Amino acid sequence: MGQNSARVPFEFAFERVLLCFRNFRSSHHNSPLDLALSETPLKTHLDAARGKSLYGYQENAIQRLMARMEKFPENYNLLFQLPTGGGKTVIFSELAKRYILETGNRVLILTHRIELCGQTSRMLTDIGVPNKIINSKVKELEEEEEDYWCFVAMVETLNNRLNDERIGFEKLGLVIIDEAHYNSFRKLFGYFSKQIILGVTATPLSSNIKLPLKDNYNELLVGESISTLVEDGYLAEAITYSYDVNLRSLKIGINGDYTVSSSERLYGNYLMQEKLLYAYEEKAKNTKTLIFNNGINTSKQVQAMFVEEGYECMHLDNTHSEKEREDILSWFEKKPDAILTSVSILTTGFDSPSVETIILNRATKSLTLYHQMIGRGSRVLPNKKKFNVIDLGNNARRFGLWDTHINWNEIFKAPNAFIEGLYTDEEIEEEFVYEYSDELLKRFEGGPDVDFDMSEIYVTVTREGMRPKEAINRSISHHVALIQHACEDIWDALDLVKEMDGDVTYRVRQYAKCIAKTTENYKSWLKDEYIRKLKSELRSAFADAEAES
Repeated sequence: MGQNSARVPFEFAFERVLLCFRNFRSSHHNSPLDLALSETPLKTHLDAARGKSLYGYQENAIQRLMARMEKFPENYNLLFQLPTGGGKTVIFSELAKRYILETGNRVLILTHRIELCGQTSRMLTDIGVPNKIINSKVKELEEEEEDYWCFVAMVETLNNRLNDERIGFEKLGLVIIDEAHYNSFRKLFGYFSKQIILGVTATPLSSNIKLPLKDNYNELLVGESISTLVEDGYLAEAITYSYDVNLRSLKIGINGDYTVSSSERLYGNYLMQEKLLYAYEEKAKNTKTLIFNNGINTSKQVQAMFVEEGYECMHLDNTHSEKEREDILSWFEKKPDAILTSVSILTTGFDSPSVETIILNRATKSLTLYHQMIGRGSRVLPNKKKFNVIDLGNNARRFGLWDTHINWNEIFKAPNAFIEGLYTDEEIEEEFVYEYSDELLKRFEGGPDVDFDMSEIYVTVTREGMRPKEAINRSISHHVALIQHACEDIWDALDLVKEMDGDVTYRVRQYAKCIAKTTENYKSWLKDEYIRKLKSELRSAFADAEAES
């Protein structure tokens, strides 16, 4: 642990304070409700008991936020950033508690999912804050509910009640918005123009680039970085493995991300399913694994593939009932090597510290989604300090590694510049350099040099006056030599050809670039021809070797 590892006690006897405050209010009917608790005899009760213990960086965040709210006590919108796994719910729950005690005003917490409502309410109850969830069953607030000091609501439910003018909040001073990057909250800002609005998010980048967060928040406060939280032992270290994927067939939708339909076509095909299985078995076999997809059909195909290969795997999406969801997640939590393939539903409001591997079986142009997916594996345990990230969507090359430094203030001020500065899929593809896995390198030990630079060979053969195709022929001969050294018979050799698909694809792409023929149809044809000739030459080579013996 680093210097911030010490926990800081927060000493407030909240239930006793509120009881005294209610008694004080009952006996002083003409006293203004906004009388600060620090101005009453209740101050003597503040040190009576221990409350929630906080890490140093969490305590520091609360103090910074409280200082800003003290300086701007109303009509001020503040945005706070902290990585997934850093304890945002803990921080804003404790913040709500201190705010109520110091001001005598109520707090409203808004979420976009029912699971987050329950999670937040339980946290508030654990630290002694009387709270009420405003759900579809709550049509209006009764007078006896004045004893509730904090309300938790889903954005759509609350918006309907406010539109009906059936709910009002007496002495509401602070509105906290969880996952503030979602634009669904914008419709409520007009109802709380006199309050402080505090938005919290791991990624202060709007889900709609046309509606930047800077239009609704006055400033951004940035918390600890991922790298610092990892270094200090609060988050697990992500070990990322990237596998090259040709994304040119993907289409961009109106939301700025890849469409489900084009993703289904790419990730549902046989070759991508094989690549997923290979990556899992190479890097994550027998680990508790969570797979993210961009389509229900793809996720179901992934489940079927793993089950067919003898692995226990379940599928989860938003069409499952609450009971089905509970049963599936309970199974996932209890089984050490469980594989759960999902669509969208587990990116927020889901916490399973025992997850050891995250597989991104999809591409995304959303930095927020990228961080949310990987963050599901970042919880630490006594025997878990690292976790695997298998990237099958070129996402790490697009955004950088999960713990790469990000200047959130620059993104907050100029989100368009950040989006425009990301690598395109074509640029990512051009910069990709294939590397053999450790397993393949071990098989090739003692044989020919594994290095082969197609671009360099192309220049050599053309300078010597030979046809460009000679570069392809030399590449095939190199592969034959490698495979023949590593295999005992032709059947073993043909299996190894499948494992070397990535290297073949990479060399074909390099060659196509050299001759300025970059159409997908041409590269696909060239790859098919390459593999056909490679297999043919391998058969001849093994036949000759057998004849000689």
